[in-house]
Amino acid sequence: MNIHEYQAKEILRQFGVPTGKGAPAFTVDEAVKAAQSQPGPVWVVKAQIHAGGRGKGGGVKVVKSIDDVKKEAERMLGMTLVTHQTGPQGKLVQRLYIEEGTAIAKELYLSILVDRATSQVAFIVSTEGGMNIEEVAHDTPEKITTVHVDPATGLMPHHTRRMAKALKLDANQGKQMAKMAAGLYRAFVEKDMSLLEINPLVITSDGNLVCLDAKVNFDSNALYRHPEIMELRDLTEEDPKEIEASKYDLSYVALDGSIGCMVNGAGLAMATMDIIKLYGSEPANFLDVGGGASKEKVAAAFKIITADPRVKGILVNIFGGIMKCDVIAEGVIAAVKEVGLKVPLVVRLEGTNVDLGKDIINRSGLNVIPADDLNDAAKKIVKAVKEAA
Repeated sequence: MNIHEYQAKEILRQFGVPTGKGAPAFTVDEAVKAAQSQPGPVWVVKAQIHAGGRGKGGGVKVVKSIDDVKKEAERMLGMTLVTHQTGPQGKLVQRLYIEEGTAIAKELYLSILVDRATSQVAFIVSTEGGMNIEEVAHDTPEKITTVHVDPATGLMPHHTRRMAKALKLDANQGKQMAKMAAGLYRAFVEKDMSLLEINPLVITSDGNLVCLDAKVNFDSNALYRHPEIMELRDLTEEDPKEIEASKYDLSYVALDGSIGCMVNGAGLAMATMDIIKLYGSEPANFLDVGGGASKEKVAAAFKIITADPRVKGILVNIFGGIMKCDVIAEGVIAAVKEVGLKVPLVVRLEGTNVDLGKDIINRSGLNVIPADDLNDAAKKIVKAVKEAA
């Protein structure tokens, strides 16, 4: 789960991490009041969306008067902000963050994530702050330093010394880094974050370290432990189909293709998407209904797929272990009878109660294309979609 910059900074301040001072605004009047509550004479008006690259898209502006704060707030609120992370469709700006200006001497980069390869928390730092870290990694990888922290020991002084050296900090800034890194690490672990990115981390003109931006992503599997974090969820930033899927505990991610997929098991779902691409088409979603889905859950999954206007065909690929093929068949039929079937549907069933599942579908009278295996299913759905186009 993602949150907005101003929410992330509020969490970091709870752990003693220095950040830029500001206030959120949902209207132009609130933006003006937020600016008036700050000393000035420089303010930064920031669009709040769950995507990076806001500055390049016109979503971050430095202004030097209250009137300009008002003008930028009027321009940004309600605009569709397009960045390299939003895709061409962009995101609607519905809230702003009005922050006091900071005299910047140097921009740095710092992030924390879970390194799955080492099962450790990793700090990633670079002197190239304010840039896309992907570009830095590609063009000048030697400017990126990774410091692994063993969860058994936690953050140690030698970790922060390595980071300070990599960022070319002086002695005073090194002490600040030690304190800041400790706060960031505590926030990351205690709040069950999966990503914490500070870009830029700045050195101010008076030599202090300040987190000027903050991007936070939380481990969704741990949110039950953090009701205070759940309250920060902004549903307007999420795909309505993904929100609906979460109500039924479905693992669903919307993609840009034309073939909807309903599969049980994450590995099988990935393989299904891969083989669709192999035969020249693109998946419209990742959807894992899980190992023990009910008829109602399957029906809900099918409805979510058919609600996507980009879906031109549907592939149901089920290997019944815990999941029973007859339950899948009953759920699909129930959903089709309720919402109708306007696109080709290929069903591949294998495993527990497979014969019963196939019999249920055959007796339903629905225009369903049966498939013998995954390879056969992928060929048939890609062909059916092309013929229907």
